[in-house]
Amino acid sequence: MSTLYVNARLIDPATGMDEKGCLLTEGGVITAIGASLDAPEGAELVDCKGRVLAPGFIDMRAHRVDSASAAAGGITTVILQPDQTTVIDTDAVVERIRRRSDDTDTVRVYPMGAATRGMEGRQLAEIGQMQESGAVGFTDCRHAVSDSRVMRRLMEYATYFDALIVQFAEDRSLADGGEANEGEVATRLGLAGIPAAAEAIQIERDVRLAELTGARLHFALISSREGVEAIRAAKKRGVKISCSTAPHYLHLNDNALEGYRTFARLSPPLRTEEDRLALIAAVADGTIDTLVSDHDPRSEDVKRLPFGQAAPGIVGFETLLGLALAPMHAGKMDLMTVLKALTATPAKLLGLETGRLAAGAPADLVVFDPGKPWRIDREQFLSSARNTPFDTLPVQGKVWRTVVGGKTLHIGE
Repeated sequence: MSTLYVNARLIDPATGMDEKGCLLTEGGVITAIGASLDAPEGAELVDCKGRVLAPGFIDMRAHRVDSASAAAGGITTVILQPDQTTVIDTDAVVERIRRRSDDTDTVRVYPMGAATRGMEGRQLAEIGQMQESGAVGFTDCRHAVSDSRVMRRLMEYATYFDALIVQFAEDRSLADGGEANEGEVATRLGLAGIPAAAEAIQIERDVRLAELTGARLHFALISSREGVEAIRAAKKRGVKISCSTAPHYLHLNDNALEGYRTFARLSPPLRTEEDRLALIAAVADGTIDTLVSDHDPRSEDVKRLPFGQAAPGIVGFETLLGLALAPMHAGKMDLMTVLKALTATPAKLLGLETGRLAAGAPADLVVFDPGKPWRIDREQFLSSARNTPFDTLPVQGKVWRTVVGGKTLHIGE
C-alpha cells in the first residue's frame, strides 16, 4: 500500500528541514520526499492542508501502553518502564513484550529493563541479556539506585554494551515520606516536603560516577532549578549525560496542590514558579534533552484519597502535544526545539531507526495542526484512566493523523 502526503509542512528535527512539500510511503517505509511527487498507481492520497508532518513522537517514559491513547497523542513509539505487575528484569519478559508489539498493528513498544533485580537496588540485573532481547535502556523507575557502589558497578557493566542507564533524580533518604515540594505551599497544607536539593544531590553524585566510568547516563524527570543547574554544569564539563522532563512540570507549579488536589500529586513533585520557569528555559536552550509524557493511568480508587495516601501519577499521552506547545505559543521556544525533544533526540539516545523523515526510514509519522485550539476533556480520553489536573484547560496543537509502519492508527478532526 502506497500513500502520498501532499500540501504538508515537512519538519524533520534530525536535519533541521522545515519546508512545504510531499512525502511518499510504501510498504511501511518512507520512499521519497520532495516539493512535488507523482502518486504511484493505486496510491492513497492524503491532503495535509498545510498541517505539520513530522516523525512520530517517541515517548521515553510511560508506565502503561494504552495504544489507542498513545496514537491519539501522536505517539508512535512507547518506551515502557519496568514497574509492571511482572517487573521487567529478565530477558524472557523483554522478549514477550517485544513479540507482542511486533505481532499487533499498534504503536511500537520497547521496554526499559530494570537496572537491578526486582528494582530493589541491591543486585545488578542481566542488562546484557535484556539488551540483546530488545531492551533500550535500564532503570529502576521511580527508585534511584542509592547505593553508590552498586551504581558504579552498574555503570561499569553498562559500558561493555554501550547501554543507556536512566536514573530517577531523587535522593531516597531526603525524599523518604515526602508528599510535596518542600516550601510554603507544603507548609501551609501540612504536607511532608521533598527538597529540591534531593534532586541536585542525586544528580551530582551520579555525574561523578559517570565521569569515573564513562557510562551513558540519562536523568528522568528533572523538576527543579537546582537540578537544571547541576545538569548544565556537568554538560559544560563534557560529561556524557542527558535528561528529560514532562510537560506538566512546564505548565504547573505547586500552587496546583491547593485544596489538596490529588490529581496534581506527582513524583517528583510539582515545585515553585521559579523552578517551572527554569525548566522552560532549559528545554529552550537544550540543557533538557527530551520531553516525556510520564503516562501513568491511575484509577479514582487510588487517586481520590487523602493527599498523603493518594498514588502519584498522571495520564499524559493525549495531552502531550498541547501542553508541550504551550511554551512555544508563549514565545519561550520554537517548534523545532519542541519536536526535536520528542523525536530525533530520543531516537538517538535509544538507538532507534525512527524519529526522522528520510528515504528508507520507517514510516512512523504524525500530522498535526500546531495552532488548532481545543479544550482538554478527561471524559473524551481513550486512556485506561482519566487522572489529570488539566481537565477543561484550553490548549493549542491537535493531532490529526498518526501513522505507524505506513498504517494509519488514528484520524482526528
